[in-house]
Amino acid sequence: MSSKEPGCEAMLTVQDLTVVFGSGRSRLTAVDGVSFAVPPGGTLGLVGESGSGKSTIARALVGLVPTAGGTIRLDGTDVTSDRARDARSFRRRVQMVFQDPYGSLNPRMTVGATILEAVSLQGKASTAERRSEVLRAIELVGLSPSALDRYPHQFSGGQRQRISIARALAVHPEVLIMDEVTSALDVSIQASIINLLKELQRELHLSYLFISHDLSVVGAMSDVVAVMYLSRLVESAAPDELFNAPEHPYTRGLIGSVPEFGVKRRRAPIPGQVPDPRFPPSGCRFHTRCPVGPAHRLDREICRTDDPQTAAASRPHSAACHFAVSVAAPRG
Repeated sequence: MSSKEPGCEAMLTVQDLTVVFGSGRSRLTAVDGVSFAVPPGGTLGLVGESGSGKSTIARALVGLVPTAGGTIRLDGTDVTSDRARDARSFRRRVQMVFQDPYGSLNPRMTVGATILEAVSLQGKASTAERRSEVLRAIELVGLSPSALDRYPHQFSGGQRQRISIARALAVHPEVLIMDEVTSALDVSIQASIINLLKELQRELHLSYLFISHDLSVVGAMSDVVAVMYLSRLVESAAPDELFNAPEHPYTRGLIGSVPEFGVKRRRAPIPGQVPDPRFPPSGCRFHTRCPVGPAHRLDREICRTDDPQTAAASRPHSAACHFAVSVAAPRG
C-alpha cells in the first residue's frame, strides 16, 4: 500500500536505489545505492560518462527495468513497488522522453494517432475532448495542427523530438524524465529544444530529471547537477558551484575535458580506463584513475580501503571524496 511522507519538499525522491543485472560472476550492479531529489518545478541534471548508470536509473524509475533495492517516492507517496509504477495514475504523472525521437515513435502511425494513444490514458469520454487534448499537446511544442496528419519520417530530428515531448505532455504529467533528449541533434537544434523545455517548465510547473553526458547542456538546464561514476553518485551541487569549484577529482576531470570549462581552455582527459563494472574497486571507486589518490600519494591509502559515500551525504556540496576540500578548484 502506498504511504505519503509528511512535509515532503521534493516531487521525486530516490533513496538508495539499486539495480542489478545477472548473477554470479556475470552479476552487474548497474546502479549502486543512488539517492537524489527532483525539486517541484525544478530540474535535477544527471551527468557522467557512458556506462555510468544514468539511463538505467531513468528506466528503473518508469518500471522498464526492475529495482533490487531502495525507495522511490512521488510527491511523498511510496511508489517503489513494480505494481505502483505500472499503475495508470503513475504513468500519467511521470513520463519519459527518450534519446532517439525516431525509434521511439511508431513509423506506421500518424502524429495525431500517436498523441491520441497517449491521451486515451486519461480516459477522456468524448471525441471532442480527446481531439482538444491532442491539439493542445502539439501546439505546446510549437508545431502546427497540420502535423497531426503526417508520419514521423516526414519530420526533421528536432521536430520528431518535439513530437515525442508532445506525446509525453498529452497526459498532463508532473514529472518528465529525459534521457539524452538533445544528444542526437545539431547544436542549433539543441538550443531550441532546451528553450522549449524551459518555457514548458515555467508554463506547466513541470519537474525534470534531465540526463545527459553533455556538461554544457546540463548546466544550462539544471538547478542541481549530480555527477555519476561507475554506478554511483560522486558529487552534487548547484551548477555554478559545481563548475567553478568542483570538489571531486572525477568532476574536475570531466570539466577539464571540455574546452569551454577547462582551465586555460586546455583539454585534460581523465587518465586511465574505467574499471570493469562487474568488479568495481574497493574504497573510492575512482581511486584507480585519481590524480590525487593513492596512485600518486603514499599517505592516501584510505582511498583504497574506505568508501567516502557516507561523509558526502552530510555536506551541502556533496562530494564523495576523502579529500574533497583539498581538491576544490579556485573560484573566480
